[in-house]
Amino acid sequence: MSGALQRYRGVALITALLITALAGSVAAGLSWDNALDVRRTMVMLYRDQAIQVAVGSEGWVRGILRQDQIETTTDHLGEVWATEIPALPIDAETVQGQIWGQIEDLQGRFNVNNLVDANGEVDQATLQQFERLLSALGLEARLAGLVADWVDADQIESIPYGAEDPLYSGMVPAYRTADRRIPNITELAAIDGMDRESYEILLPHVTALPGRTELNVNTASIPLLQSLGPNITLADAEGLAALREETGFTDFATVFDPIVDPDLRNWISETTSYFQLKAVVQIDTVRINLTTVLHRDPTSPDVTPILRSLGTI
Repeated sequence: MSGALQRYRGVALITALLITALAGSVAAGLSWDNALDVRRTMVMLYRDQAIQVAVGSEGWVRGILRQDQIETTTDHLGEVWATEIPALPIDAETVQGQIWGQIEDLQGRFNVNNLVDANGEVDQATLQQFERLLSALGLEARLAGLVADWVDADQIESIPYGAEDPLYSGMVPAYRTADRRIPNITELAAIDGMDRESYEILLPHVTALPGRTELNVNTASIPLLQSLGPNITLADAEGLAALREETGFTDFATVFDPIVDPDLRNWISETTSYFQLKAVVQIDTVRINLTTVLHRDPTSPDVTPILRSLGTI
């Protein structure tokens, strides 16, 4: 009996050890799952808080743009709005983090929607300006015709460069041209021949704004200044940029009238109605990126968000 009893005790001991190990494993798993759930909940909370802070920054920027409109009659790179927003602390009971970013003048860029008039027909003077911009950036001028075909209202391919549905419908995956003004400049990535490198070179110099807009020469880049006339050289454009310094041109009409393509003369100015806010908010390990297009009405104090893009970096 003593031998059998010892065997039973051994089996009981092993069973107890197995149960203990199993219970410990289950407890460890539950503890790990609980920790993940808590972390996931905190990340979601931080993300929601970061979004609220990012969207709230729009109100601050709108106030800056309204005040600027009251105090000045022109927009240039020496103004408060053109200063990069340094990292500012977010210090509250429930939120600890920081926010930084910048405000950009979208009318200091080439508006690709200017390529077509109110009837959806290609404006030749603007098309030639776009070709000059592409050449100044070292890109193929034929892209101008391809973009013009993308936004014009017809299905007639431009000569010598152009592409409509017959080309794009044969791609994999197949798609069609917009045949209308585009709402977001990222749509240019769908243009035939627009590779990643070309897109990244072009992106800082172009935008897609509602309807036709003027180019603010006080904030335009050197390649854009060069694109305004067929006889403006790189040296001329660099001289124009130096002439405006940080306060803008004293008399931009006198400077540009002799050199700008006459058909573009009415489409340059020294004021801006469209701005872009780029804000980054970081709370703990969560970082939110907000891009907002703001329209400042020149006839009233209204500054209205018209396009918002939100993402996680």
